[in-house]
Amino acid sequence: MKEQIRQLIEQASTIIIHRHERPDPDALGSQFGLQTVLQHQFPDKKIKAAGEMATSLAFMGTLDAVETDEYPDALVIILDTANEARIDGKDALRGRQTIKIDHHPDEDPYADIQLVDPTVSSTSELLVHLLNEWGYVIPEPAAIQFYAGIVGDTGRFQFRGTTSRTFSVAAQLLDTGIDTDWLYRNMYQTELAALQLQGYVLQHIELTEAGVGYVVLTQETLKAFNATVEQASLLVNSFAGLKGLKAWALFLETDQEVRVRLRSKGPVINEVAKEFNGGGHPMASGATIQNLTEVDGVISRLNEVAGAFRF
Repeated sequence: MKEQIRQLIEQASTIIIHRHERPDPDALGSQFGLQTVLQHQFPDKKIKAAGEMATSLAFMGTLDAVETDEYPDALVIILDTANEARIDGKDALRGRQTIKIDHHPDEDPYADIQLVDPTVSSTSELLVHLLNEWGYVIPEPAAIQFYAGIVGDTGRFQFRGTTSRTFSVAAQLLDTGIDTDWLYRNMYQTELAALQLQGYVLQHIELTEAGVGYVVLTQETLKAFNATVEQASLLVNSFAGLKGLKAWALFLETDQEVRVRLRSKGPVINEVAKEFNGGGHPMASGATIQNLTEVDGVISRLNEVAGAFRF
């Protein structure tokens, strides 16, 4: 499989790299990192990164404009995207060949070729292992992208998905001379609106007897704090240290739906996410409900899985 992917990359004259919508650091880090490595390895190829940028992560790079007529002759690589519905870009599956490279559970094999490994911390880490096997050089501009992806998906190396292999890759990337001070300043700087909203979140946490914490942020609340849904979504871990907390949810109301960010310290929550039009990792998932009347249903299911879990 890995050799087949390498051969397709080396044979292609045009490569278009996609990832999931509403990107996080791993989605963008893996996308920009792979693009940079391939541009360095194959300067004569046309290699583009497609999708919409997240405002808070604009420091990570600039995405390319890709026309629909470029896809039929292109190799499309889709990164960090568990299911087809979450791909950012309606043309992504119109390529000559499509490759999925991901670290989420492979429950939707939408591409022609799949390379999925849920045992790694992030898609960025997975790509570094792969590129090392192929003997491709990872220059510093790519290294800082991959490092950002790993930092983002491991919570600065705190989450249980962090392994000795993760630290080995991180050390390799650090050895290229990346500026981690610059990276952390940009990754964790906070707008005043978001900081004020965080205060509201901390004051409005609900904690159930089963150990499920949750906060509901309505459109009205977001407008009152002049905060975007994107800014609010970054607050999902702001109360992760609460004593007695087993799992938690942040509900974000938009014009069309309610986005649900789910996290856990032990109970497996991605099965709950799947029941509500979502999915993800056992300890970090996302879901979507139609309106706020469905909040109680999500909390009820989280109470069931959290109530059955013992630390």
